[in-house]
Amino acid sequence: MSSNGAAMEEGDLSLAYANSAFIPEGEDYPARWRAAAAAFRASLGPRARPGLRYGPQKRNLLDLFLPEAEPKGLVLFLHGGYWMGSGREDWSHLAAGPLARGWAVALPSYTLAPALRIAGITREAAAALEAAAALVAGPIVVTGHSAGGHLAARLACEDVALAPETAARLVRSVPISPLADLGPLLRTSMNATLRLDAAEAACESPARLSRRGSTAVTVHVGGHERPSFLWQARLLSEVWACSWHVEPGRHHFDVIDALADPGSRVVADLLAG
Repeated sequence: MSSNGAAMEEGDLSLAYANSAFIPEGEDYPARWRAAAAAFRASLGPRARPGLRYGPQKRNLLDLFLPEAEPKGLVLFLHGGYWMGSGREDWSHLAAGPLARGWAVALPSYTLAPALRIAGITREAAAALEAAAALVAGPIVVTGHSAGGHLAARLACEDVALAPETAARLVRSVPISPLADLGPLLRTSMNATLRLDAAEAACESPARLSRRGSTAVTVHVGGHERPSFLWQARLLSEVWACSWHVEPGRHHFDVIDALADPGSRVVADLLAG
């Protein structure tokens, strides 16, 4: 019997990857995010270009936010939700930091599990990157949180098929609290929805794949996150021989707040300066 009173199979890692239960008022965060995102979109006026299609599926849409002057480049932000929930509309406010620094920001939605497996979601993330790259010139950097951090890292893997010109422009990836090795998720209750098997976990785990040599990577994670997420972040940094930063005092739900601050460490790492 587990500490929360629910029987668990031997070796079940569901609790290790639970976040809300370990964050004060964790259930309140989604409503806060949606409200902040809606207010931010409204404040941009014509500099917000919502609902741009990048593929044939219902959720293959992205929102593009433009700075006041000619963009210095493009930031692509990929949302989390364990590939099973959320969407681009919940995270618009996180574009504020890069926008203030003169970069355009694109936020796509993607098809959620179980309608699509993680390998298919990776392909949709690549398609969103290609579509956004066609809209904004200059260097490209990708970031994302949790499952979106996984996708940001996957786009930095050399096996992901990108047009040569897009791959050459993809200069940095900053995965935030990423799921870098999917193997442990096979031992969680969420796998009833994700339907991961050992083969897909191996093919979709950035920590088991090679990084594209032209893409620099810095991993971010909150110091007060679950031990499993700290392990995932450090694992990726060690396997890819890249830097990682632990943000003191931040948990899984507020570590992303710094993206809205143009002076934050994560924005500096994203834009390399």
